[in-house]
Amino acid sequence: MPLLDGINSPADLRALPAEALRQVAEEVRERIVDVVAAHKGAHFGSNLGAVELAVALHRAFDTPRDQLSWDVGHQAYPHKILTGRNQQMPGIRRKGGLSGFLRRDESEYDVFGAGHAATSISAACGVAAARDLRGDDFEVVAVIGDGSMTCGLAFEALNNAGHTDLDLVVILNDNQMSISPNVGAVHKYLTNMRTSPFYNRVREEVKRIIHAAPKLGTIGGLVERAAVRMDDAVKGMFVPGMLFEELGFRYVGPVDGHDIDQLVETLADVRQMSGPRLVHIVTTKGKGFAPAEEDQVKWHAQGGFDKLTGAPTKAAVSGLPRYQNVFGKALTELADEYPDVVAITAAMSTGTSTDVFQAAHPTRFFDVGIAEGHAVTFAGGLATQKVKPVVAIYSTFLQRAYDSIIHDVALQDLPVVFCLDRAGLAGDDGPTHHGGLDIAYMLAVPGMTVTAPKDGAELVGLLRAGIEWEGGPFSLRWPREAVPAVVPAAAQLPAVPYGSWEVLREGRDVAILATGTMVLPSLEAAERLGQEGIAATVVNCRFIKPLDEGTLARLFPAHALAVSVEEGTVVNGFGSYVRARIGDGWPSVRTCSIGLPDSFVGHGERSELLEEVGLTPASIAERVRVEMARTATPRLRETA
Repeated sequence: MPLLDGINSPADLRALPAEALRQVAEEVRERIVDVVAAHKGAHFGSNLGAVELAVALHRAFDTPRDQLSWDVGHQAYPHKILTGRNQQMPGIRRKGGLSGFLRRDESEYDVFGAGHAATSISAACGVAAARDLRGDDFEVVAVIGDGSMTCGLAFEALNNAGHTDLDLVVILNDNQMSISPNVGAVHKYLTNMRTSPFYNRVREEVKRIIHAAPKLGTIGGLVERAAVRMDDAVKGMFVPGMLFEELGFRYVGPVDGHDIDQLVETLADVRQMSGPRLVHIVTTKGKGFAPAEEDQVKWHAQGGFDKLTGAPTKAAVSGLPRYQNVFGKALTELADEYPDVVAITAAMSTGTSTDVFQAAHPTRFFDVGIAEGHAVTFAGGLATQKVKPVVAIYSTFLQRAYDSIIHDVALQDLPVVFCLDRAGLAGDDGPTHHGGLDIAYMLAVPGMTVTAPKDGAELVGLLRAGIEWEGGPFSLRWPREAVPAVVPAAAQLPAVPYGSWEVLREGRDVAILATGTMVLPSLEAAERLGQEGIAATVVNCRFIKPLDEGTLARLFPAHALAVSVEEGTVVNGFGSYVRARIGDGWPSVRTCSIGLPDSFVGHGERSELLEEVGLTPASIAERVRVEMARTATPRLRETA
């Protein structure tokens, strides 16, 4: 890659002749294909679609002095390649390597960290306002995808920027996709804007008139003013509502996002303008790699494939299904039994496997787009009409809807079922996607039932229990992981008795209170301890809230030590909750908690991260040994 190998910063890109930019884009695209083809898993389609945009932005703007705020990060690989990180790309998303998203501590070119949708315009508004307060002089650019434009945060930022007349540029990267195909009125609006043949023909004619008119003098000025008015009038007639202009932005576009020359020229012109400006570019997700263009959902993220054919090079996994697949299948089957059940997701139908439900029950499925708060309040409205909403959203994304959970569902005691995918450590997606806080934040909600299954069959039993529960909101969480055993059909699995725990192993020295993904590792830890003469009781605390008071009364004070284990934060999590109860009821019992630390965990393989934070059987057993020694139970004192 003769040109790319010589680009160590955007300054090198800007030093190249204009005619070299097409080749630079081709080399960047080839680099992304090479990196992802050799990778276990990385984002792909969005990055291919944003190649020309990244080249044009760093060409037209004086980065890093000019500040670029990227949205989400799915499209950030070209940006990383052009900003001095090309040689590090093979290690992206691997432990100790580059993040798959934007990180301020990784590069001065990553102006604002990003992993969730629709943050870029708000962040850019803040950067622009700070620039003006300090009297600095640089451009601020926010990049956002059309999928993220379904998120209310984007419109809050647009409204504020337009009202305050901030000097900034918004790039709307329109590829008609988020992870799944886009939905909603904004998507329809942008489609109308892109595809109106009459509008686009008139617009091109207006351009021709302007360029053909004399550049100086009264006649040229009159022609230009008339042409601009004609352009505005045509937009008013054929682009419904002139949405962005009405919000206070000067709208430019649509522009072909793969025509590098036109992009650079447009951005250079826009850079000379002032005030709020929005450039609407149209791109193709997966551009330049035929399989990714043909199946944009499948190729959103990929890895381990032949770069010529797209065929996978890694052996197909023939083992057990992931929790999300078990959930999607079970929810679909349970919907046959419970006709009032509906499914709701927020632009993540494939990620949560609710696309299985959609195929079987299309009229009972709702994808609201990237609008988690709306999803929750929408579910609350459904619940007031005796419909049973099951809301399936990643744990990390449901954080965005916390007020809606409290104010619109729990406060009204509405029976909405919250299904939290990717709970715990999400692996190579890293800290923006780890779901380590949901136990803590759900525990804090009055009336919320909080559960976590130890395996796939229990997931189905808890899902059934949640659907049947009418006592208020109900939540269950599961990891980004394969289930540990084969799961029977939903019809064969009864509801887990409400509020019940399950004693899986009896011992006399220590009670290990484990929840969700930590139940089976705790059992293995108990087996190891048993070989050393330490007898551990292991309890599957599948109901985190409410606690099983009957089981607690049987366990304590008979056990002098209680150790809680969870794949969630130890701060205000299950351990804090159950230890407070044990302390109130049985103050002589010593307690300790094992869980995620009070810090953000980095990215890497899930197994690597679990070992790092001490959530493996060996680590659990070691912690129990240490606590046993501190507790000095009577039996141990006798044998000492």
